[in-house]
Amino acid sequence: MSAGPSAGVGTEPSAEADLELTALKVSYGGIGAVKGVSLVVRSGEIVALVGANGAGKTSVLKAIVGLVPLAGGSVRLFGRDLAGVPTHRRVALGATLVPEGRAIFAGLTVRENLELGSFLDREKRGLAARLERVVTLFPRLGERLLQSAGTLSGGEQQMLAIGRALMGGPKLLLLDEPSLGLAPKLVAQIFESIRAVAATGITILLVEQNTRLALETAARAYVLSTGDIVLSGPSRELREDARVKAAYFGETVEA
Repeated sequence: MSAGPSAGVGTEPSAEADLELTALKVSYGGIGAVKGVSLVVRSGEIVALVGANGAGKTSVLKAIVGLVPLAGGSVRLFGRDLAGVPTHRRVALGATLVPEGRAIFAGLTVRENLELGSFLDREKRGLAARLERVVTLFPRLGERLLQSAGTLSGGEQQMLAIGRALMGGPKLLLLDEPSLGLAPKLVAQIFESIRAVAATGITILLVEQNTRLALETAARAYVLSTGDIVLSGPSRELREDARVKAAYFGETVEA
């Protein structure tokens, strides 16, 4: 397990890496939100990025897909440096973001929302097969294809947001706070679905404020604090780390 931003986390190139961030920096108005994050997500992994509100987790995801400019560092996707590559090309390469808050189109039907996930596939080849896979994964969506998306429950809207992302056939799925605002029973269902998605071979980078749940789901994790990686390693080790227990599980740890 590594500790601290100087530990060299993710700085070594990896032929197996779907995603590599090296010394990534993001600033807003000259204020550094991300201060030099390096991490690696290898093919087929679920990797968690955890930390408190304001740690910079969402900024990292936005930088990966090009929604915010880099103040320094680099993003490599499937071995390709993404400098100068616009967001729609990053999506076409296989990286898709499921944003915090779902960002569904409330006035459109469930089916229309899902079909929008295939907007880069102009010939729409395989659309029916992808739709079938999504409704198999999320049967509730299959029951509500003609229903207005704005009338769905919070959990169903999260399913829709993930399903819409899957309609584009991603190789790397970036999930931003999928449990946000959901009841515990629905959270369990969403995370079962996330594991099912990973079982199909899709690589996942999971940003999640529920640290315990994230570490139970991911094989490896990085802990982000005020824009820096302060800990990283196998999730099972981080779950037992005294600093994680004290900071994120609310447990009192004896010195």
